[in-house]
Amino acid sequence: MTDTPGALLGPAEIRDLAGRLGIRPTKTLGQNFVIDGGTVRKIVRSAGVVAGERVVEIGPGLGSLTLGLLEAGASLVAVEIDPVLAGALPATVAAHLPEVAGTDRFTVVTADALEVTELPGAAPTALVANLPYNVSVPVLLTFLERFPSLERVLVMVQAEVADRLAAPPGSRTYGVPSAKVAWYASARRTSTVARSVFWPVPNVDSALVRLERREPPRTTASRAEVFAVVDAAFAQRRKMLRSALGTLAGSVEIAEAALRAAGVDPQTRGERLDIEAFTRVAEALAAGAPTSRRPGTVGT
Repeated sequence: MTDTPGALLGPAEIRDLAGRLGIRPTKTLGQNFVIDGGTVRKIVRSAGVVAGERVVEIGPGLGSLTLGLLEAGASLVAVEIDPVLAGALPATVAAHLPEVAGTDRFTVVTADALEVTELPGAAPTALVANLPYNVSVPVLLTFLERFPSLERVLVMVQAEVADRLAAPPGSRTYGVPSAKVAWYASARRTSTVARSVFWPVPNVDSALVRLERREPPRTTASRAEVFAVVDAAFAQRRKMLRSALGTLAGSVEIAEAALRAAGVDPQTRGERLDIEAFTRVAEALAAGAPTSRRPGTVGT
């Protein structure tokens, strides 16, 4: 593999930069740096980034994707937990894209993404990131919750996580991440990413997932109440919902009444329910499980 011409970092430069900074990629922080410019540009194209758009990047690392996003004309805020990496990013941008240096098109926030509650400048409309494997789902859900301005997301994650995020109800990989992401957005896996484009080479495959924001289900239940039902439903996957929701509801009998009120078969399992069905169950529980049954029963 040869260094990528133009504004992007090549593999030799990435290793040299890491060496000068004393950076040794760690599994703890999930650091696997993209060293292939073609992959960077593929991510940027898949994200649909347009010139002038406000984009947030999480975990920019040495700046491979950062440069790609800026090259495409994005106005970028990068959130980086590692202070050494965060401190080096402006110099990297200045060296490769001098026209961006010193402008308001690029801002670095040194922070844990899970603790970020606000971002400087205009509200971002897109999130594009190579997310650390160990925190990808919590970070994604946190940003979807805290930044409603996000209209779309394109993230690179572990392939197994990508499958879970995009899984439909009834599939083998459908679970808590699938249902919770569906509250905020539609999700689809777009492509697999070769292990060879990373340094160090990970021992798992990666994939891109694209999310498009949509309105959450209309409901009198809160998001927290709906998510509590989702968590309880998947806590023990083999249990029927009447049993799985028993503790949350206060008893199996109350859970069964709520499920029937929501039009859900009490003997079905959580993986059969879409986010709208989970929402109806949460409504029924919050309302004290009225006995009127809605038309149509999920899970029969």
